[in-house]
Amino acid sequence: MRRTTHGRQESTGAGAVRRRGGIGRALPLALAALALAAGCTAGVDDGRPPRPEPPGGSVLAVKIDNAPAARPQTGLDTADVVYAEPVEAGLSRLMALYSTRLPDSVGPVRSARESDLELLRQFDRPTLAFSGAQTRLLPLIDRAPLRAEPPEKATGAYVREKGRPAPHNLYVRPDRLLPKPAGEHALTTGFRYGEAPPGGRPESSRTVRYPSASFTFTWSASRGGWLVDLDGRPASTPGGERLAPPTVVVQHVKVRASGFGDFRGNNSPYVESVGSGRAEVLRDGRVHEAAWKRGAAEDGTSFTAADGTPVNFAEGPVWVVFTGS
Repeated sequence: MRRTTHGRQESTGAGAVRRRGGIGRALPLALAALALAAGCTAGVDDGRPPRPEPPGGSVLAVKIDNAPAARPQTGLDTADVVYAEPVEAGLSRLMALYSTRLPDSVGPVRSARESDLELLRQFDRPTLAFSGAQTRLLPLIDRAPLRAEPPEKATGAYVREKGRPAPHNLYVRPDRLLPKPAGEHALTTGFRYGEAPPGGRPESSRTVRYPSASFTFTWSASRGGWLVDLDGRPASTPGGERLAPPTVVVQHVKVRASGFGDFRGNNSPYVESVGSGRAEVLRDGRVHEAAWKRGAAEDGTSFTAADGTPVNFAEGPVWVVFTGS
């Protein structure tokens, strides 16, 4: 069954698809100050209530540190979607999306990249929590159709955690940015959820390597998900529970040089999330070969089998790992 809600089309029942039906307007946003490459200084809690939620609700996207000093990260276990992307010097960074639940804290929070703006255009004016950005990137963030909330603007939403070295100690409190989760309808990724597709082949473990980082996913029948290892070490919550998303997507994309770089002279890779290519969908201890397609930045991403039928994801969190290999 299909229904239309706030300009979005949704299907209900098995194989439900979440996709956008319209293009949000770009609303200019002002950033109050320049960000340092290593992270921004958090503001003081001023006691003000959270900022008003955009009409129709807003997906929260948080840029999360993935350096060894940042682990264990906080809030990854409650994210609806986690994107892993390559950054400078062959390292990786994460973007976590929250639409059905808002955790108490997320972090460590780090800086935005140019390709984040294209990735986030699939949502209607999402809220982006990030520690800052390069000076030349700030005007692009200003013009993007999103709600930018760095520490300089959302002064009461960020805290520095004692006992961790900067810049790996900045955390955001989502309830200071949004009064409530946007809801499942706002998560317009294009992903379909439902019964497992036929076929596939057994897969006990899969590793994706960047030049200076790696992600390994090992199937756990008892957890009903893929245990995550980051750079060869188990990924867990601060309380010690292993991260185990039911679905992992290895999405092969074009990764090119951007017009930006870090202060050491390393170029910032640009992940082209619009286009088409091949992917592997891991669920239920099996891997399914798929083709991905995202026709425009305002669209979600579809994953289909060789016969053109949709490849359903398992219900629950999804990790998408972008790789140029």
